[in-house]
Amino acid sequence: MIILYTLINETKHQPLLDRYLPFFSQEIKKDILRYRRWQDAQLSLLGKVLLQGGLKTYYNITEPEIETLPNKKPYLKGFHLHFNISHSKDLVVCAFAEYPLGIDVEFNDPKTNYQDFEFQMTANEFQEIENFGDKMKAFFTFWTRKEAVIKAHGAGMMLPLDSFEILHNECIIEEEKFFTKEIFIHEDYHSFISSSDQKIKDVIPIIEHFEIEV
Repeated sequence: MIILYTLINETKHQPLLDRYLPFFSQEIKKDILRYRRWQDAQLSLLGKVLLQGGLKTYYNITEPEIETLPNKKPYLKGFHLHFNISHSKDLVVCAFAEYPLGIDVEFNDPKTNYQDFEFQMTANEFQEIENFGDKMKAFFTFWTRKEAVIKAHGAGMMLPLDSFEILHNECIIEEEKFFTKEIFIHEDYHSFISSSDQKIKDVIPIIEHFEIEV
């Protein structure tokens, strides 16, 4: 497994758009430019640049065909290779593996009130957070781990966070088992990966900062 990451930069925003937008389809261009905040536009752009750059640099795939499953999860046509993109605050990541996966990163925002999210937790999960010494760390662990599972599953918003519980880094959704693993990418962010393939339990991913040229 390879995980690439980069950080957004306001001073590089227009140069990044000028350099990389021409390589994408009109549909993708419109999707990126529809954002009002430069941060959101750059996060979207850099996720796609990380994907393209990672495929070329590490897998020698220069003209990838990205298509979408019925559940709207994108996939790489013609290759037994899976990817997933996540971003939060200023961090963008893209993960690659030979098996289905999900990755989620969340900024450790000290202003977050975990009690505002109680309705998205099961009673057991909320109690577990309440009993934990560092409640904010417990909340972000809960949230990031669940988001990684949802992305690995592929259901997106159709799968409520309180519809399943993760115990000992495992859970079952619609009779399919998923595994989760915490990883470290940046000190200001929480990061988890997930897969229905238990190889993820023992994987030691290669995590690299990807230099994006402008």
